[in-house]
Amino acid sequence: MASPSPRLLIPALSFANFTIGVGAFMVIGVLAPVAAELRMSEAEAGLVMTVYAVAYAIGSPLLVALTGGLRRRDLLAGALLLFAVAAVVIALAESAGVLLFGRALAALGAGIVSPVIAAVAAASVAPEARGRALAAAFFGFTLAQVMGIPLGAWVGYTFGWRVDFWAVAALSLLAAAGAMRFVPANVSAEPGRLSALFATLMDRRAMLALSFTPLFVGAAYVFYTFATPILETRMGMGREGVSLFLFVTGAGAVAGNLISGRLADRIGPAWTLGALSVVTILVTPIFSLLPVPPLLLYGATFLWSVFGWGFFAVQQNRLIAAVPERATVVLSLNSALLYLGVSLGSAAGSGLAAGFGLDALGWGAAAVAAAALLNLVLVERALRRR
Repeated sequence: MASPSPRLLIPALSFANFTIGVGAFMVIGVLAPVAAELRMSEAEAGLVMTVYAVAYAIGSPLLVALTGGLRRRDLLAGALLLFAVAAVVIALAESAGVLLFGRALAALGAGIVSPVIAAVAAASVAPEARGRALAAAFFGFTLAQVMGIPLGAWVGYTFGWRVDFWAVAALSLLAAAGAMRFVPANVSAEPGRLSALFATLMDRRAMLALSFTPLFVGAAYVFYTFATPILETRMGMGREGVSLFLFVTGAGAVAGNLISGRLADRIGPAWTLGALSVVTILVTPIFSLLPVPPLLLYGATFLWSVFGWGFFAVQQNRLIAAVPERATVVLSLNSALLYLGVSLGSAAGSGLAAGFGLDALGWGAAAVAAAALLNLVLVERALRRR
């Protein structure tokens, strides 16, 4: 077999992330027909995302640690094959239990894929180019967040929701083949170890650096979870207006992913995360002041999305620099904390909406972002003193 092409490594990793992202988020767009066909209650339908998040949060650090003896290429391809199997299980599901089992299985595969991709991408370039490499490798995941829900909905309502998951299975097989072809067999990425997981959990430096993730992600989901009802009730928007909001959000997320990686290489990850936090604090209160002119709304939405969704690759870069000796395990914990942040942000938004109404959510998002900024400043000072 010919040697892998270095130029195609990052695109192959990005495609794998795209596949994982589509498989994770696509179900949101077809949840109604899935629940109707499988006779799922509202509570069971809500578990479709919850089960995935919980399985990912628990499974990712453990599986990455337990598979440390495997070559990164083989582990990545194997996890993508597991993701394909999970998609087939879901496509064949005839009950809610089987569907939820398939979602948990998919989360376990995804929980290996994303941290290994980050470790491989970071190891493939010089430290001064790491931000751009991580942003490029996770461009596919960002694109999937933008395309996954509307694409899944269109395919699901046109051809049936099971076709969505057969397509994910096919994409997963292609991504696994790409990993085997383009990821070097002996890439120098640091492998996970169970001892490394325990050491990381006891490492004050690592845990402090990780604590930024759930706060910053939570700030986004305080508002984003309830974006549709806010726009409908405060702006009087229907399908077209909400769709345009989602499109602008997606475009901003893609731009933010690319811009933040370059910015991190130029000014450093910590300063970049600080800038993202400051803009989020300044912009999100607008969502508590609705109605506003549509142009102002979409402009604020684009800014919020650019600076709010561009953090993931930058935080990964920061963590690799802070704990290089246990990078893969730290990255898996970071992915787990991302899902924790989604859950906590959504829960905080629910509490604010119940207690103070939807108009409180913009201010609430700004407050959580301010907590993330304070965390960043204090932690960076603490790390510099070590």
